[in-house]
Amino acid sequence: MSRQLLPTALLTLVLLFAGLLIGCQPSEANRNGDVAQTEQPGASSDTRAQAGARPGGTELSTPDLESEGLARATFAGGCFWCMEPPFERLEGVVSVTSGYTDGPEEAPTYNEVSSGQTGHTEAVEILYNPDVVSYDELLTVFWRAHDPTDLGGQFADRGSQYRPGIYTHTELQREQAEASKAALEAEGPFDKPIVTPIKPAQPFWIAEAYHQDYYKTNPTPYQRYYQGSGRKGFLERTWSAD
Repeated sequence: MSRQLLPTALLTLVLLFAGLLIGCQPSEANRNGDVAQTEQPGASSDTRAQAGARPGGTELSTPDLESEGLARATFAGGCFWCMEPPFERLEGVVSVTSGYTDGPEEAPTYNEVSSGQTGHTEAVEILYNPDVVSYDELLTVFWRAHDPTDLGGQFADRGSQYRPGIYTHTELQREQAEASKAALEAEGPFDKPIVTPIKPAQPFWIAEAYHQDYYKTNPTPYQRYYQGSGRKGFLERTWSAD
């Protein structure tokens, strides 16, 4: 290895190791509520509060979506920290909330879910304006934000609590999701089968406040995790041709 390459290689190893150590875990300061949640522009500040976002263990309560011209989408793609940014960037997305779904237990907490002792998986629930952004567009973003060939977890995060899934709220969403999955299987870049399941939406429980917008409130540890977990490299390699 040349001297020019050595620092880069060492830095990469350090970042990977740091990311694996962090995992999808908040810092101790955030867990104890010692780090203030800063006000964020865009999709997920005031609207999330209006949508009923409260500390973990509370079921999501949304406004009258039809009267407000909004729709709802729910996706699981591993650590919910990494599933917020791709959707919050989209025009027409009103809010993205991290939480837990697809489990029988009521009011689960992060400690319970992350232990793998509940039936839940980490997920995000999206409120969006279908006149601005379509469900098909959300599906495209979802497929490109996770590994749809891995049902045992995502990247460094292993276990059923990190399993992927599409949770549909209408029959039309189910049809669109099935068609999108079939198209990915036929035309996508994956050699392995697409195993991300499509299920009817289940109760969605809001994650604790320190998980919401983690990539904004804790950008440095988030970036270490995003790279160190292997997600960043996988997505860049998989979709580099587009």
